[in-house]
Amino acid sequence: MYDVSPRALQRRRIILASSFSVAGLIVLTALGLTQPFPRPVSLWVAFAIAMLYLGWRSVEVNDRLLMSPTIMVILTAAVVFAPTSGVYGAALLAAASAPSAVDFRERRWFQPVVNFGMLVVVTATSTTVLTWLLPPQPFSTSSLWRVALAGGVAAMVHNVLNYQAVLFIVRQVYGRRQVRPWSNLGAILVPYVGMGFLGGLLGAAYHPNLVGVATLPLIFIVFFVGHMTFSSYAQLREAQESTLRGFIKALEAKDLYTRGHTERVAYFAEIIGQELGFKGTQLEKLRWAALIHDVGKLAVPRDLIRKRARLTAEEFAQMQEHVHLVEDLLAEVDFLQPMVAIAANHHVHYDGNGYSGNGHDLGEAPPIEARILAVADSFDAMTSTRSYRVALTQDYAFEELRTNAGSQFDPRVVDALVEALARRNEKYGSPDVANEEEARRRAEGVRVDG
Repeated sequence: MYDVSPRALQRRRIILASSFSVAGLIVLTALGLTQPFPRPVSLWVAFAIAMLYLGWRSVEVNDRLLMSPTIMVILTAAVVFAPTSGVYGAALLAAASAPSAVDFRERRWFQPVVNFGMLVVVTATSTTVLTWLLPPQPFSTSSLWRVALAGGVAAMVHNVLNYQAVLFIVRQVYGRRQVRPWSNLGAILVPYVGMGFLGGLLGAAYHPNLVGVATLPLIFIVFFVGHMTFSSYAQLREAQESTLRGFIKALEAKDLYTRGHTERVAYFAEIIGQELGFKGTQLEKLRWAALIHDVGKLAVPRDLIRKRARLTAEEFAQMQEHVHLVEDLLAEVDFLQPMVAIAANHHVHYDGNGYSGNGHDLGEAPPIEARILAVADSFDAMTSTRSYRVALTQDYAFEELRTNAGSQFDPRVVDALVEALARRNEKYGSPDVANEEEARRRAEGVRVDG
């Protein structure tokens, strides 16, 4: 699941695309044989145009997780065409929304084919639940609460099935390592269920005994507002990721030896977190803290960072200041404040010694996230080449971590790293340099200009 060869990847894609598309065709055929095409046809076409537009403009709210407010269109149409054609009409709409702009721009075939089958099956299931829960027609103002409740329940069913299907497909095709854990799902899914309530109400309002055709402009305006909600969220996340990437580039431009260091530390921290049971939002917080953990070094003199000899006591004290500098540099970046607290304390030892940022009392154990970051940072420091020594072996790094477990490092975190790398069959560091003095001697012949 961690390393997928191109041939295995292609085979998985073909199997998944075939399975889901056939399932979708079977469901559409069965519905077409049992339900008439929704009428008026012109109204279904209007909904189809809305679905195409919203599906085409789906936004990435997490790594390879696209979202759009098409659930509102689906449930609105299902209520409008219920009880005779609601499920069939909604399933046809889902089929129409399968391709996105990215699919055409990148000439992708797998995503729209597998999305076709997945969306048809999920939509048919959720709208069947909707029709079971809808009150008898004609709807009245007193029964609107039941329509809204039916829409909310159907949206939850749709969301759970869709989420699990997408998660299964992404992991099968890309593996865990190539997809970052999904975070802040509550901030995404709660509005999604709310759109289900709203979709049910909009569909009920269209019925002649309530508001009627006059609601159509309002219905399509609400669809567009739903799109803007997801779009704004996606833009905010991209802006945050861009901010982090900017910090990393600035730091790596200052010190060539740290190139790739932050991403590796973030990866090691993430797999440790997974081993300890962290979930999406916790893992993202940990990853972002790892990405900014050395930002304070931007304010440390370059000559000191690149010094090839051992640091003097005065120089070491100056280097220690970078944990305070990260707090100063990022003080005005609101979304990073929880991560700054972790990064500023990743040099605090498990027993409470070491050095820390503000707000930490000597002798107090740091939070678990800082303890994870400490192990990840130390492991990468030992297994990668630095200005003062070449990389050491992975076994040497493990032994050093175990020797200092209980004092400098959290034993549970050390064990989690060892187990995570063994499970993934991954090795880092030098194949033969298992001695600190030898590593420093070899570094004397290494010169990096820049």
